[in-house]
Amino acid sequence: MSRRDDHMIFAAFASASTTKTSLGAWMHPSTDPGFLTPEYYIDLARELEHGGFDVLFFDDRLAMPAAYGGSTEPAVERGSRVVKLDLVALLGLLAGHTNRIGLGATYSTTYGMPYHVARMFATLDHLSRGRVVWNIVTSLNEDEAENFGTDYLQADQRYDRADEFLEITTQLWESWAEGAVELDRETGRFADPASVRRIDYDGKFLRSRGPLTVPRTPQGWPVLLQAGQSGRGRQFAGRWADLVFTTAHSAEAAQKHYAAQQAVTEQAGRPKDAAKILPAVMCIVGETEEIARQKNDFFNALSDPIEQLVFLAEQANFDFSDIPMDEPWDDANFDRVTGTRGIIEAFVKAGRAAFGADATLRDIVKARSMTAGNRFIGTPTQVADTLEEWFDSYGCDGFAIMPSDVPGSFEDFTRLVMPELRRRGRVPEVEVTGVTLRSRLGLADRTQ
Repeated sequence: MSRRDDHMIFAAFASASTTKTSLGAWMHPSTDPGFLTPEYYIDLARELEHGGFDVLFFDDRLAMPAAYGGSTEPAVERGSRVVKLDLVALLGLLAGHTNRIGLGATYSTTYGMPYHVARMFATLDHLSRGRVVWNIVTSLNEDEAENFGTDYLQADQRYDRADEFLEITTQLWESWAEGAVELDRETGRFADPASVRRIDYDGKFLRSRGPLTVPRTPQGWPVLLQAGQSGRGRQFAGRWADLVFTTAHSAEAAQKHYAAQQAVTEQAGRPKDAAKILPAVMCIVGETEEIARQKNDFFNALSDPIEQLVFLAEQANFDFSDIPMDEPWDDANFDRVTGTRGIIEAFVKAGRAAFGADATLRDIVKARSMTAGNRFIGTPTQVADTLEEWFDSYGCDGFAIMPSDVPGSFEDFTRLVMPELRRRGRVPEVEVTGVTLRSRLGLADRTQ
């Protein structure tokens, strides 16, 4: 089946901080240092909207990285994910300065409460006229649990709680029927009582009475984004997600993941293509291939091994400081990982591919700094060719673009790659359509 008439979906993966997806990139000359100012985010959102991106979403974390060496000091010294601004306030700001682009915030189901989250995102969906995205995560680090003064949950517990969390939030969003608000001045009736209901949910982890204090939103439900890579995470995405954020280091791996996620989605009782799949890629683009390669080499030169280990320790929920840097990696270390094991396995695999079976932790870190973000490097034509290859071979429905520097690499993409994709008919002309994000992306109708 040809995909020549299908449009790619593009999401910008950003951070309310220094550049999260590119460790060390706050030192890059093209990185704006004004991440504590409103103009930084307004300018970024407008640039992406004007360039044709569909979604801008922000990652989050509820603690400074403290797994490496049992201290926040290495992270603070290097600026590694230590600043995380509140995303609800940020999306409220951006809703008033944009018209078309979807606006996404990460929010955890592990430490939040469903009523609070349902109310926040419903309010934002109204204020943005139907453009809000919730990036659903289950918090996986012990230092996050310590910040909230609660027990650390294992992976299965986190996802079981997350399922209940989504059952409550979606029921709360539906506790007001479409058209319940009447505003009838003649009768004095504000809303139809029969169209507003309690939910009376009582689960193993969570309970809520309802109804919500926010009427039915333009999208019905905000667009749901989720990034589960594990088997349990894929099941969760199959049940709930509209957009699935993935990692894949080759077109072949992307195709396998795409087919597997569609199968899981269908098993969950939804159409197999209900969830649009967006692998994360970093595009380093130059007017010539040589310029692009030079940009990539410069970016690699900013890498710091300790900063890489701070990041890996955070993802794995495991202290790498007691692993010898120059001895072959021992796979027994995987059993000590209580966080995202799949990511660490991928980094070890990349290290061994680059440096051989006896790759050390130093080799693995070096390989990660060279390959982080699954980079597409080249001219606009070359990058567009690769994006098309992944898309046309059913490896994805679009891409989550990670920056090497902000706003520089996003500006390169909108200035150089988007016009080439538009010329090929792979992205539409940018228009303010007045429709909701859910409708524009062809996602399930949740308004009824």
